[in-house]
Amino acid sequence: MGRVCAITGEESFVQRLREMGLGEAALVRKVSGTTTILCQVNGTRIALNHDAARGIMVEQLPGNAH
Repeated sequence: MGRVCAITGEESFVQRLREMGLGEAALVRKVSGTTTILCQVNGTRIALNHDAARGIMVEQLPGNAH
């Protein structure tokens, strides 16, 4: 489990992520993937390609090492 610290990329894409609940301070969990990343935020699973996921900085929360 981690917390989104920052999001970079095209403003329209960043805004769309925020609208889906994947904004700064959101709690997120990586479910699976390396090329396509499947993550869960607020009970919803979101698939992101590798390039999109690279623009999302996540801080790992203590006690959730994987």
